[in-house]
Amino acid sequence: MISVVIPCLNELDFIDQTLNGLMNQQHPGVSWEVIVVDGGSDDGTRDKLSKWAKREDKIRWIENPRKTTPCALNIGIMDAKGDTIVILGAHSEVNADFLIRNAEALRAHPESGCVGGIVEQLHGSATSRRIGTAMSTPFGVGDARFRTGGIAGHVDTVAFGAYRRVVFDEIGLFDEALTRNQDDEFNFRLLQSGWRIWFDPRIASRYFVRSSYRRLLRQYHQYGYWKVFVNRKHGTITTWRQIVPATFILFLSLTFLTWGLEVSGQWDDAWEGLGASLFISALSFWLVVGTGSAIASAGSMRDVPGILKAYALIHLGYGWGYLKGILHFIFLRRRPIKEAGQLTR
Repeated sequence: MISVVIPCLNELDFIDQTLNGLMNQQHPGVSWEVIVVDGGSDDGTRDKLSKWAKREDKIRWIENPRKTTPCALNIGIMDAKGDTIVILGAHSEVNADFLIRNAEALRAHPESGCVGGIVEQLHGSATSRRIGTAMSTPFGVGDARFRTGGIAGHVDTVAFGAYRRVVFDEIGLFDEALTRNQDDEFNFRLLQSGWRIWFDPRIASRYFVRSSYRRLLRQYHQYGYWKVFVNRKHGTITTWRQIVPATFILFLSLTFLTWGLEVSGQWDDAWEGLGASLFISALSFWLVVGTGSAIASAGSMRDVPGILKAYALIHLGYGWGYLKGILHFIFLRRRPIKEAGQLTR
């Protein structure tokens, strides 16, 4: 049996599309169910869920009193009847063969405790289109294949993964201390335990992109911040791509500071001009590569400035969040700040 677990909170505008996509599935050859775990929606989502549950015997919804995503996932997993657990977002739509493809991939790759595919972007405005484009390129988000696409193969993480239940029995559930990066942290533990993760681009779903640059900045600031919390928990850097934005921002900050010391006359004349040269060179390199990536991926030249802006906010938000996380979690040994757990939609 396959169980699809969907964390949900105030998804009135999107939950119908998510559930319609699941109800239009080609039969995967085994029984399946959908469990929506609601964290106290007050926008009418619960009325819709009740109607769906009355109309479709495959769908049911349950309470998530603690409201956060990892708690919702764990509640759903513990309530699920399936030996395959599919994690899905309430802002998503899936292809008609989504469950079949996941089931086939798990059968074909017994070494893999999780399989997943590409998550395409859905856009409701010009802004969300530009943001979605930035989030689908290697310059924007690195080599995360579930965002950028690519050939089938083993990877370090996927979104909307299909997991063997035995994996949860072996390594535990999602870490409820995390309100971000809980799937990446779980997938890291999965790999550490000896399982693999298989990416198959034929497993396709779509996701409605944020339509606000402000929320994009906040989202990636939280991603970077929580990533350090995960690193501290495991005593290692889980993926090397995570340190690139923070390293770049730190380099820019130090070279700009050096430039300021040069201008104020507080720097040795032998090194005069070094800070300015390094700062301008690094920033120029980012602009050239970023503009090239934006032009290559844009549907229209009018989108290029917006994509470049999204790149800047992704890198700035993630990098600053990561540096802030190092200060809070590594040096000051603090607990996560309250603002880091707030929703960004």
